[in-house]
Amino acid sequence: MGLEAAAEQLRMMEAVNQRQDEERKRKTQQEEVIYHQWATFRVDNERFGIDVMRVKEVLRYSDITPVPGSDHSILGILNLRGNVVTVIDTRTLFQLSRVEADDSTRVIVVELNENEVIGLVVDAVDEVINLPQSEVDRAPSAVNEESTRRYVQGVCYHNKVLIILLDLAKMLVSITPDTDD
Repeated sequence: MGLEAAAEQLRMMEAVNQRQDEERKRKTQQEEVIYHQWATFRVDNERFGIDVMRVKEVLRYSDITPVPGSDHSILGILNLRGNVVTVIDTRTLFQLSRVEADDSTRVIVVELNENEVIGLVVDAVDEVINLPQSEVDRAPSAVNEESTRRYVQGVCYHNKVLIILLDLAKMLVSITPDTDD
């Protein structure tokens, strides 16, 4: 009987060790999940996201001063508390038809680099969401427009809605002049 009791105790210890190993593995997997925050907005009934850390503020649409000779997707400039902000029409950038601004139209002011901020005119601003990096898929190659595809960092579903995650740096650098001397 002593041998059977020892064998039973050994089986119990192995089961406890196995549960502890599984718990450690589960905790390690949970710790490895990396989340990123995205500010989401809509343009032409599509939902887009940009890195929330780049967003400085969101403004109601207001008068924008045109700049002659600028890129076709640049609407102009606006004065934001003494700072000049270049304003980009995302519809033109994505080769969509222009629409009149309404009560939902917003200008998302984003930081391009340490010295420059840019305003993005969007149809509406939605929310800030947390997305696990593991759920972000590569940019699909099914997008026909090369001009749009090169801005896409990835895609992800959030609450059963497809969100196109934009690479803001590539998007903005494509229309800003090269300042290297």
